[in-house]
Amino acid sequence: MSDHGFHVHGPHDHELEHAAQGHGDGFTNKIAMFTAIIATVGAIFGYMGGATQANAGLNKNNAAIKKTEASNQWNYYQAKSSKQNLSELALELAPAAKRDYYNEQIERYKAEKADIKKAAEKLEAESLQWDEQSDTQMHQHHRWAQATTLLQVAIALAAIALLTRKLWLQFAMYGAGALGLGVGVLAALHV
Repeated sequence: MSDHGFHVHGPHDHELEHAAQGHGDGFTNKIAMFTAIIATVGAIFGYMGGATQANAGLNKNNAAIKKTEASNQWNYYQAKSSKQNLSELALELAPAAKRDYYNEQIERYKAEKADIKKAAEKLEAESLQWDEQSDTQMHQHHRWAQATTLLQVAIALAAIALLTRKLWLQFAMYGAGALGLGVGVLAALHV
């Protein structure tokens, strides 16, 4: 815009200005409405994609925590095994008066190891469950991302159709939009 109120704008701006003033034709109005709706749905799909990606990361983090806890239990199990082995060796070397003591120690370590093993296996199972949940969330995230990308392609095709006024581009725009909505439905259904 110059100092004298002279204003120059491109054809796209001109069409949008006329459409806003009620001078747009059916072609322009359809594309504008389609773009607004698809952009809104795309924003929702983008949010869902981000949310599922964050959930996948949290689930993977929980899996790692449980795996670390299981590893700690297996280390504790190994320590008890070492003590049991030392007690078994001491049993062989000890005088007869000390044998009962070492037998009790061996039995105690065996019982403790059984409890520790159960705890470690439980933690490993929980880790696997968190990993599976993470994988499920990542799959769903990819679906949301695919749907969002298709909607963005539909919006780009809408802009090109508006500028070129090509009917086949309008059909391509509708097709990409429909495909994006379909993939979004698959994401919502966890498919």
